[in-house]
Amino acid sequence: MQALSMPRSRMNIAIWLAVCATVFSGAGQAQNAIYRCGNEYTNTVSDPVARGCKKIEGTTITVVPPVRLPTPLAAPAATPVTASRPAGQRIDAGEQRARDSDARQILNAELKKAEARQIELQREYNNGEPERRGDETRNYQKYLDRVAEIKASLARNDSDMASIRRELARQTGGPAASAGK
Repeated sequence: MQALSMPRSRMNIAIWLAVCATVFSGAGQAQNAIYRCGNEYTNTVSDPVARGCKKIEGTTITVVPPVRLPTPLAAPAATPVTASRPAGQRIDAGEQRARDSDARQILNAELKKAEARQIELQREYNNGEPERRGDETRNYQKYLDRVAEIKASLARNDSDMASIRRELARQTGGPAASAGK
């Protein structure tokens, strides 16, 4: 009868303490022994000493499963360049001359474009003093950056023209082809 005469707030606290004791009693229990055997962590070792395992204490182990990567698709089979000719057969001399002629025409066209670009860049560079643009009158660094960019473009284009000329000389069997060997 005395428990009924207890005030409600004390009764609520007692119930709360009883519930907490029940819930948290499982947390105080020791978990199974965990062993580290090389790179493997396990709690199911029959003879840990024989396997060279060490007991881990005081920490909980979190195991993250490995991420499954999608399997790559098989690469498509390489198709032959010319299906009309079996592998290992030589190309007809006339066909090869036509291919070489086409290659020279393409290289000559590229060289003409590069030479036209070089003339345009030299005109814009104006011997190291290109005309200032409107946004560069107050910002001198912008002007210097543009001058450096034009100079680098000139050098790059000059290098491109030299490599095209070397390739043309190599194809025609000119003096540049034998000098590079």
